[in-house]
Amino acid sequence: MRHKIKGILAFALAAVLALAAVPTGVTTTADAAGEYTAPYTTLRVGLYVYNSSDGSPTQKSFPSANLMNAKGLGSGYELGYFDTNRDFHSLGVFLSQTEITMLMDRTMVYNAGSNSYSEGSEGSVVVGCVHLKLDGSYDTYTAAKAVADGYEDGFVRYENGKFYVLVGQYVSSAKASEARDSRGLNATVDSGTSHTVTVVKSRTNQILFEYDCGTASSLAVKPMAPEGVKAQTWFKGCKYYGAFSYLRNTGGNLTVVNYVDVEDYVKGVVPYEMSASWPREALKAQAIAARTFVMANITKHRSSGFDVCNTTDCQAYHGTEVEGGARATSDSDAAVDETRSQYLVYKGTLCDTSYYSSNGGASENSENVWTAKLDYLRGVLDPYEKNIAGSVSNYYWTKTYTPASLGQRLRDMGRNSGDVVRVELTFTDVGNVYSVTFIDVNGRKNTASKSSAKSILGLRSQRFTVNGLGPAEDAGVVYVNGGVPLENGLDGVCAVGGAGTAELPSGDVYAISGSGTVDKVDTAAVTQKGGVGVNSAGNFVFSGSGWGHNVGMSQWGAYSMAKYYGKTYLDILTFYYTGAQVTTSVRKQEQQYYPAPDAGTVSTDPEPTEPPTPTDPETTEPETSTPVAADAPTEDDPPLTGVPSETGGPEDEGTGDGADGETAPGLEG
Repeated sequence: MRHKIKGILAFALAAVLALAAVPTGVTTTADAAGEYTAPYTTLRVGLYVYNSSDGSPTQKSFPSANLMNAKGLGSGYELGYFDTNRDFHSLGVFLSQTEITMLMDRTMVYNAGSNSYSEGSEGSVVVGCVHLKLDGSYDTYTAAKAVADGYEDGFVRYENGKFYVLVGQYVSSAKASEARDSRGLNATVDSGTSHTVTVVKSRTNQILFEYDCGTASSLAVKPMAPEGVKAQTWFKGCKYYGAFSYLRNTGGNLTVVNYVDVEDYVKGVVPYEMSASWPREALKAQAIAARTFVMANITKHRSSGFDVCNTTDCQAYHGTEVEGGARATSDSDAAVDETRSQYLVYKGTLCDTSYYSSNGGASENSENVWTAKLDYLRGVLDPYEKNIAGSVSNYYWTKTYTPASLGQRLRDMGRNSGDVVRVELTFTDVGNVYSVTFIDVNGRKNTASKSSAKSILGLRSQRFTVNGLGPAEDAGVVYVNGGVPLENGLDGVCAVGGAGTAELPSGDVYAISGSGTVDKVDTAAVTQKGGVGVNSAGNFVFSGSGWGHNVGMSQWGAYSMAKYYGKTYLDILTFYYTGAQVTTSVRKQEQQYYPAPDAGTVSTDPEPTEPPTPTDPETTEPETSTPVAADAPTEDDPPLTGVPSETGGPEDEGTGDGADGETAPGLEG
């Protein structure tokens, strides 16, 4: 039967179908929704490399991390740090290089194939981590740089509030000591700490700067751009707004954090969670959901030194463009601009605006999927998805198990089970599966409820049936005989005909669905509280619809509401988030910029000058800079595409037109 209900059957002439009300003209406004003030205007986003197939992080930290100014959108970098208010403090260090690489301060070797650095001491480009630290300190970068420029291999380190001059780079303390003696320098052998970050000119061993303030602060790199241009920067195949910070949380690899304005962040989420070609009102709904979600989850990764990550563990965030893939467009940016500072609240409290690809016909109560009951996350029957069901890839799906393979699946999931001989399902009020019970050949039962009912079977949503038995996709609750729901199967059910009321006769029973289709009823499938049970008669075929966790907004539903029903973003949000309202937040003070005590000048590659102390021509120190051909091969990350997951991202997203002829940094860029 295709037209099932919550195990409750409607009979001809006696059934009144009660569907969730479909809003025809929601007039919710953005007023009187209770005030909300976002705690920050700048977000800290941890930039992971992620698995494009399932959204899981594959790399959370890096031995090296490249930055490259986007063509025409960058002109070097300013170095400094962010304080606890997320304000940028300049150190007066201005680098004219358009490509730089940050390293953990260990002896590192450049790998041309991956365009990255890794630990090692053998190779054509080696960055030594042992240096000679000259006596004395300086209050400004300009003063320290003037001294460092007197050495062919000199550079400046900022360390706990002071600037120091360092000379040379060696692979061991013994080598450094030999060089100090041969050069006659008043210096100590120094190898930094587990928090030191080294900045080099990409693809060389030329050290431009070092930073070490322990756990007090981390190096921040603020891209510069021509006047009137908003800087954009490539990192690991994605182009971002904002600045970058480099943490060595565990004393090892670098954690890269993007400091970005919340509106620019949302512009970097919308086209990767929803195709930028979709209707404007759907994009606006997505923008508000994304903006609200990040603020509601702003402490999720606090212990790691940032607010949220860039994977679907939080939200897919890839900046303005993915090389060779999707990109922000004027439409997706406009959706963000037109909803600037708007958030979704419920009774004055920020909503946790979860969303997903599609629900298959009904969303679900939060407590029926996860644990907490949130009054604005209520399950509703969704009549809008029917308009897109036939055009969305894998909207309807099936998965088949034999008794043996189903038993093996349960064992793989940590359950004790033999071959399964019976499967029983129970359903929620809107027809999604609440629990699934497996009974094996020994009579042993295994039950999985809520989201586990889906995951234990490896299914795409909680809206499914087994061997054709289960709730209908278009009928959540059916009332019979004056509005009394069937809770006890067919016991005592009467059919009303022209001759009056009569007991249900024996023999075959037929039911008429809300759409008028008449089907023969399998009376054995109708059990108390809407459950169905299926004995093994070969295979267990699980058939369902939708993709995602079903809590909150359906992205394909939003698409359909905007495209086929002319609904606004307010209509969309208030349909999927029960009782919620949109409010406009007053932005707090914008991010502040604090210049260095001395303005400094743009630092270019200096012409080599004679150092003030004699050097030994037979020194064993490495060359200052060993360039690599500009066209050296790189190994780029695979193109990123939006893959629906438990946090959203409708499938079949549009893709961009590439990177305007640029080659973004490779695996470490």
